[in-house]
Amino acid sequence: MSRLLHSHTESDSLNSDDDWIDLSLPIRTRPAPKPAKPPITTTPADDPPTIQDIITHLTEDEKELLLFFSITTSPDRLVALRKFYLDALADLTRLPFSQTYTQSEKVDYLCLKNYLSRNLRRLDLQEQRQSSPEVYTLLPFAVHITRLCEARQRVNMGLLKPGGDWRAVAGDLGDAAEQARSTKEWIEKGELSSGPVAARRAVKAARELVGQVKEFFNFFDRFDPEFGWWVGEPYKDFVGAVEGLVKTIETRLLGRSGKEDADDGEIVGDPVGREGLLLELEGEMIPYTPEELIGFANEQWAWCESEMAKAATELGFGGDWAAALDHVKDKYEPPGGQVAMVKGLVDESAAYVKSHDLVTVPPVAEQTWRMFMLSPEEQKTTPFFLGGEEIFVAYPTGNMSHAAKMMSLRGNNRHMARGAAFHEMFPGHRLQLYMSARYKPYRRLFRTSFYNEGWAMYWELLLWERGDFFKSAEDRIGTLFWRKHRCARIIFSLKFHLGEMSAQECVDFLVDKVGHERATAEGEIRRSLDGDWGKEVLEKKGWSEKEFHDRVLKASEMPIEMLRALLLGETEVDLARDLKSDWKFYDELDRNRE
Repeated sequence: MSRLLHSHTESDSLNSDDDWIDLSLPIRTRPAPKPAKPPITTTPADDPPTIQDIITHLTEDEKELLLFFSITTSPDRLVALRKFYLDALADLTRLPFSQTYTQSEKVDYLCLKNYLSRNLRRLDLQEQRQSSPEVYTLLPFAVHITRLCEARQRVNMGLLKPGGDWRAVAGDLGDAAEQARSTKEWIEKGELSSGPVAARRAVKAARELVGQVKEFFNFFDRFDPEFGWWVGEPYKDFVGAVEGLVKTIETRLLGRSGKEDADDGEIVGDPVGREGLLLELEGEMIPYTPEELIGFANEQWAWCESEMAKAATELGFGGDWAAALDHVKDKYEPPGGQVAMVKGLVDESAAYVKSHDLVTVPPVAEQTWRMFMLSPEEQKTTPFFLGGEEIFVAYPTGNMSHAAKMMSLRGNNRHMARGAAFHEMFPGHRLQLYMSARYKPYRRLFRTSFYNEGWAMYWELLLWERGDFFKSAEDRIGTLFWRKHRCARIIFSLKFHLGEMSAQECVDFLVDKVGHERATAEGEIRRSLDGDWGKEVLEKKGWSEKEFHDRVLKASEMPIEMLRALLLGETEVDLARDLKSDWKFYDELDRNRE
């Protein structure tokens, strides 16, 4: 019986008769096979990576490193991240720049270079802070337990082999528990003390280590029967001892009661100092000193007080802005009315910017936002609205004390809420985050508070200047409260980090000078411490306001100087590889006023 063999390559036609050979013929009479056809190469040589590819790859690699080296106080983490950023920076310097890059690519290059340099400087400061002897005095076991947890993270086979040295691990945990108990006793006897900053760092590091040890235990306890026999009790002893130490540090060194629902205790920040502020300002491409920014904030503060006095006079309070603000605070919604009020304000702001053709609001963005209520515990650090992809609303609950209820009601009244709802949702953060997820999302690596908060603040200024959004004197008082608050935030945060104001002085400043309720001022400080430049682009490019705003949103996130360079283009802003930030935006604002 004749047998037929179908022999073909992927590039041959399946219908070719030449591919069929009759195997029944003797070998010598078979036709000579045709030479094999050379394979057709269909995969082109890899294209060189674009700057966008490089940013995307670096973002994902950085995520992997941060996930793997998850103990933030680990020396190994610092070493790994420093090598990663140095290697990436060296690779970046070998890329082309002015020869081939568009203005958009130059912006990406400079943003990435700035990001890497900034993170390297941050690591240097972090290393200085972590080497504080005070922290290790409070946590003498931290280094050894960190190494133990990192051995598990690295899947150290000496630790993971069957019948691993669990007796040694049990001994390590037992020793650490004894060190924690001894430290706790010394603090209680007054034989060991520490400043509040070091105590706060120690509490944070201790809680992180307890979480890591819990993960360590749960991992091995699931598959090695000998592990639990050796380590079970020492593990429980360690967790209990460290949690007891944390409670003692909080009550004795930080002045907290230890009760979960308590509001007492000193508010403790962690000042970065002038060097740290200059580092961050350089990373934000802000060519001003902290002292200069405080001066600018004071100028804007004076303008706010003048405008509030005008509104107060209109309301019959004779220019007394504090009395007028009290009047506005009393216009709060009754129990059960806050949700409908906030929904109405968000819908109104979206309708306003659409009807005046100020910015594009995609239907899905407008239709799918969600609302949540903040719990009493959350309101300790977020006493007002919090917005982004969703909006979180502060309002008193039935189990709050009467004083706490009244402060929450007064701090979230209708007119102050009107000055915040659009900031958080439309055209503010909700629209901003929606667009940045869809247009050049790789630029989210360069996220900056100057871009995020600056966008929402810009709309506060623009809607004020339009004159038809804040119509009533109460509405003007409400939004001026927030504008004054922005000035205050610049002043108190910079002065705190410069060592010129304590956390409590920051609270008093918000209460006495801005008009905050004390509880809301304390929440703001806990959260804080734990512009006209667009007109230049409009005039030079001839864009409508809507076109300008849409272009800003589609550019995604980056330092503002880079956004300006991108929008103006290379004919107006010539970017160099070794760019040093020099855009004096406040000086430019003064020139425009003249």
